[in-house]
Amino acid sequence: MIVPVQKDEDFLTDFREADKVSGAIHVWWLGQSGFLIKWAGQGLLLDPYLSDSLSRRTEGTPEELRRVSERVVDPLQLAGIDYVVCCGTDPDRLDPETILPLRAANPALKVVVPAGRAAEAESLLGAAAPPLVPVNAGTYVKCGPFDFHGINAANPKIRRDAQGNSHDLGYVILFGPFAIFHAGETVWHTHLVKEVRRWSVNLAFLPINGTGGADGKASDRTSMNGFEAAAFGKAVSASLAVPCHYDLFERDNPTTEEFSSCCDRLGQRYRLLKIGQRLTMGPITDPSAGKALPSEPYTGDSGLGY
Repeated sequence: MIVPVQKDEDFLTDFREADKVSGAIHVWWLGQSGFLIKWAGQGLLLDPYLSDSLSRRTEGTPEELRRVSERVVDPLQLAGIDYVVCCGTDPDRLDPETILPLRAANPALKVVVPAGRAAEAESLLGAAAPPLVPVNAGTYVKCGPFDFHGINAANPKIRRDAQGNSHDLGYVILFGPFAIFHAGETVWHTHLVKEVRRWSVNLAFLPINGTGGADGKASDRTSMNGFEAAAFGKAVSASLAVPCHYDLFERDNPTTEEFSSCCDRLGQRYRLLKIGQRLTMGPITDPSAGKALPSEPYTGDSGLGY
């Protein structure tokens, strides 16, 4: 069992103390695709999974998901969180056993979700659900100091509902001088570089768990592999690439060797975080990064997006 670098009270203390470093963002990896971000006193969680709900649900089945790492922190103890961002409604991205205790600890919590999954998210979270903030690909919503821009995610295809609302998203998140890209679960589709390269991305969280589907076909993959994640980071001129979607479950758990070796060959800067470890960085940018064009604000109208 992997033991986090920091957990429980040590982790909470580090989260509180991070305010003392001004002008920087602080990032903690929680395992899988989960990240905690702190900037200017604001707390932001990306795809947090801080329970054992999936392990219990799948125990004794052929699809059993046995944990290989300990939980970083009890969500009921994690105060100071303003927003949760979910890339979809898969249980390791939108987990009621994580989000509902978080709301108890943070009564003003809001949850950003793909517009095409908002009704499902509300049903999963029940009557105690925090307010949901929907967004589509090609649009954005503003919450406090954060702008959440929806980016098409394909796993393996881009999916929308009958009204054209996005089922799965990545996000470019803008705040202060920073731009962060959280890919969610996606393969490298034809629109992805164009959508993300509009911004000078300081930090990119990229999945590396892509393998062949049930019949071994690469076309059935729902996520990038280590080589693709490294190449994508380079293609969008990310100042720093951080791999994710590993070291949580025993099944389909890749190593970081392919990602790191490809980054080394491509000259892509990267950082391998340990679970519970903090990364603090300033607004460094790659000089070859793109320039942003305006997105439409999300209005709830059908048919918005690419």
